[in-house]
Amino acid sequence: MNLTEQGIAVFLGEKRLAYLQTITVGIGGVGGLGSNCAMHLVRSGFKRFVLADFDRVDESNLNRQAYQLDQVGQLKVMALSRNLMAVNPDIDLDIRTVEVTPDNMSAIFMDCDVVIEAFDDPFVKKTFVEMFLPTDKLIVSASGIGGTGNADAIVTRRIRDNFYMIGDMETECSVENPPFSPKVSIAAAKQADVVLRYYLDRFVAEGK
Repeated sequence: MNLTEQGIAVFLGEKRLAYLQTITVGIGGVGGLGSNCAMHLVRSGFKRFVLADFDRVDESNLNRQAYQLDQVGQLKVMALSRNLMAVNPDIDLDIRTVEVTPDNMSAIFMDCDVVIEAFDDPFVKKTFVEMFLPTDKLIVSASGIGGTGNADAIVTRRIRDNFYMIGDMETECSVENPPFSPKVSIAAAKQADVVLRYYLDRFVAEGK
């Protein structure tokens, strides 16, 4: 157990931390939602990740995504990997530098226990949820996180036992309601909170 894990264990306890470290988290899209959610999960004790994205860091991403100025131009999955490992160097990362599509998403996230939907494209978002809804995977999606103000409208909704939706369900990112760090980060944190709470409850239910 490294120093970061020792610090996290102060709050979780060693047994609960060890349990969380067995869970594989898949994150589809590592932009504003995905990159911040991943960072929250690493800081919460999760250790095994599948990160999938084909995009590169752009200067316009720096207003809300978990990247740094010197990472502009780098592949997001590679830059995020370095940032996550700066917090916990012993995490287990499966990096997929690929555009996630309906044709490959099942294979990419096949071995994950939980999948985080963090895409921009509404069609891909919908297809992703529909793909995994019949499985036993935990699915955490987001809709309605644009603009500023009324951040309390970003809420967590349990749609099914294995499907949670985060957002206000109305304010999509657009020219009128751009994606800004405060609301995007709140939604990403709520996604991570769902995952953490879900597996801490499972830990108790399974009598670990």
